[in-house]
Amino acid sequence: MGYENLKFPEGSTFLVTGGAGFIGSNLCEAILNMGYKVRCLDDLSTGKRENVNLFLDNPNYMFIKGDIKDLDTCMKACEGVDYVLNQAAWGSVPRSIEMPLFYCANNIQGTLNMLEAARQNSVKKFVYASSSSVYGDEPNLPKKEGREGNLLSPYAVTKMCNEEWAKQYTRHYGLDTYGLRYFNVFGRRQDPNGAYAAVIPKFIKQMMHGEQPTINGDGKQSRDFTYIDNVIEANLKACLASREVAGEAFNIAYGGREYLIDIYYNLTDALNVNIEPKFGPDRAGDIKHSNADIRKAKEMLGYDPEWSFERGIKAAIKWYRDNL
Repeated sequence: MGYENLKFPEGSTFLVTGGAGFIGSNLCEAILNMGYKVRCLDDLSTGKRENVNLFLDNPNYMFIKGDIKDLDTCMKACEGVDYVLNQAAWGSVPRSIEMPLFYCANNIQGTLNMLEAARQNSVKKFVYASSSSVYGDEPNLPKKEGREGNLLSPYAVTKMCNEEWAKQYTRHYGLDTYGLRYFNVFGRRQDPNGAYAAVIPKFIKQMMHGEQPTINGDGKQSRDFTYIDNVIEANLKACLASREVAGEAFNIAYGGREYLIDIYYNLTDALNVNIEPKFGPDRAGDIKHSNADIRKAKEMLGYDPEWSFERGIKAAIKWYRDNL
């Protein structure tokens, strides 16, 4: 179960782009703990230096400060690499609405540079971060691959564009690509700070400091919150997946559904605080409900997530208590 017992050829080298970020640094840590080599490529625009410093003493770890918008940097980073885990991107739906040109350059051209560099360096597998935002306004639950709606933000456009480019690289150049549509990932090292912070770490930090959190909207929106270890499992299992399912994209979630207002009061209980929320306006570009059908990932990748929301949120709260 999980990913700890997965086996790769001895001496395998993984390149994690965005490896100083939340998901990327957790991938680096997991792979190093399994005894394989990790190269981290990050320009530290949203990633954190402390996430790099965690591993600098490990002889199997190498940090490259560089930008995926630069093809030469991508080419050098991919030399001698077996598996690429492409996490480098700017997140946040609202920020993408404010900065569409940057999101196009970073998330689309950057990913295309990585695809090309992986192809030219004969990388075995190219696994990349997509997003549940590609479902747009498609109203049906659970969300199922192949049933997408109108895209609601520039961020969603970048993720759908990445999926289309990856398909082309599988079709025309024989590069094995696997898209992972993440659903609301949370867990250790997720940044609680800033205007675009994810809701769970933001709420936890505010409650721990006695501040009153703001819920955007009425709190009745629902999400398939997915603990980080499930995402690590999906990335590593995609690296071992059959060529026959290359070019596909997969929902990566637990397959549950949590309402934001319920999460809020669960956190107040867990942290033993009595703070009522403020309610703010809905965020532009947000979808109301999100819940994943994960059967395709189970069947084609062998994905079998172990971490429920309840188990994950306990681990996350403990991490923030110990580290904030």
